[in-house]
Amino acid sequence: MNQIGVMLESFHTDILSAIALAAKCGADGVQFYGGTGISDCDNLSTGEKLNIRKQLQKSGLTVSAVCADLGGHGFANESDNPQRIQKTKRIMQWTKELDCSIITTHLGVIPNEKNKTWHTLSDACKRLNELGEACEISVALETGSETVPDLKQFLTDINCPHIAVNYDPANLVMVTGDDPCMGVLQLHDKIVHVHVKDGIMLKKTNPAFIYNYFAEGGIEDFRLSDYFLETPLGKGSVDIPKWIKTLKSISYKGFYTIERETHLEDCFLEISSCVSLVRSLLK
Repeated sequence: MNQIGVMLESFHTDILSAIALAAKCGADGVQFYGGTGISDCDNLSTGEKLNIRKQLQKSGLTVSAVCADLGGHGFANESDNPQRIQKTKRIMQWTKELDCSIITTHLGVIPNEKNKTWHTLSDACKRLNELGEACEISVALETGSETVPDLKQFLTDINCPHIAVNYDPANLVMVTGDDPCMGVLQLHDKIVHVHVKDGIMLKKTNPAFIYNYFAEGGIEDFRLSDYFLETPLGKGSVDIPKWIKTLKSISYKGFYTIERETHLEDCFLEISSCVSLVRSLLK
């Protein structure tokens, strides 16, 4: 039976309060950043980690996945990767402590040719796959920084069983222009976690340009608001009922984790309504 998760950062509060809000809004589980921000595994004491586990247990929540995204260009810069891979290993260990078996991350922009960047990302995946096998963790790459066909071809070429997909339909409609339902059918055997999010594309551009903007902290005369807009569920280009129906058709059994990256006036109210909507569509 599918369950509903909530990204804790969407509540814009401390992690313990966010866990309580997630339970109050009717979620079954949570996801949060394990390598940056207030829940960075390297900055939490043993006591703080224990308090998080206790709050999850008290609230009756499980962890759907831990976000291991470390920002920047992902794993595209070879010189940065030894440090990033070791950090990801520590996030995996923190994930295991939380009785969870999935981490999600942005790998970097996968090129559609086997150039130096492609091989750098491939080598990183092979190392992450080894760590995933040792820790019994799936490393789920988030969709949106390249087209679905390019991602599918990359996954086929590297042949790493512990490298999977975190499917975010809004990233696809906002950035790559992929059909989110068709993409599910193309990546069906690799999807282990999904984000429930909506949005619209305002102007088409090279996805690499968008993700370089995020990585480098801004580009002169370039405004993200000119290119895409995240919207409330049902107000964007993702046909949420059809998308969920498509996921059901491939027998997806994982979490549907609600993510809002826009700062909301009433986070709890909107996320509660998202939980209710998804719950109704899963019945």
